[in-house]
Amino acid sequence: MKRRAFREWEYWGKPVPPFGDPEARVLILGLAPAAHGGNRTGRMFTGDRSGDWLYDALYQTGFASQPLSVSRDDGLTLRDIYITAAARCAPPDNKPTLEELRNCRPYFERELDLLPNLKVVVALGKIAFDQYLEALKNRAVIPSRAGLLFGHNRTFTIAPGLPVLLSSYHPSQQNTSTGKLTMKMLLDVFRTARELAGLGPASALKTA
Repeated sequence: MKRRAFREWEYWGKPVPPFGDPEARVLILGLAPAAHGGNRTGRMFTGDRSGDWLYDALYQTGFASQPLSVSRDDGLTLRDIYITAAARCAPPDNKPTLEELRNCRPYFERELDLLPNLKVVVALGKIAFDQYLEALKNRAVIPSRAGLLFGHNRTFTIAPGLPVLLSSYHPSQQNTSTGKLTMKMLLDVFRTARELAGLGPASALKTA
């Protein structure tokens, strides 16, 4: 159901495509489009509080051309980073079922194949972290996820030639409003990502 604040919007209401630089060295894996965020705007992490935090952090660390993402045609561009999600449609109560996640996984695996320069995968939240590892298990890259425990700003070198996995708390309103995740903590994640990806210091990215 539409919110009153967005009653004039025509909701996207379809699977939300990924967004970013096809030459990216860093991939962000989120949970799923928010009902009144990506599901409304048609762009990942756009039009909700999680996206406000994420794009602000990406702007401050040199990945995004502006600190806000409000619509698909707002001029935002990304450099060296690509954003996708474990589930492509807005799930009821923001909780995708295992079946939904399994159905979406082939699309994510295809994206991994189409990002030739990938050096780092940033998993936002435990579900994204688990789904990345499930994708690796599905491809017989790893036999199990033993010893790979989710935590904030943790790095995992899984196998030679694979991107480094970097885990982070999700910038959900629940985490940011309680102080479980602060902006400094989120910035530290993307500074770590830049370093692991072999990128130079953050510099301003101008809107095209």
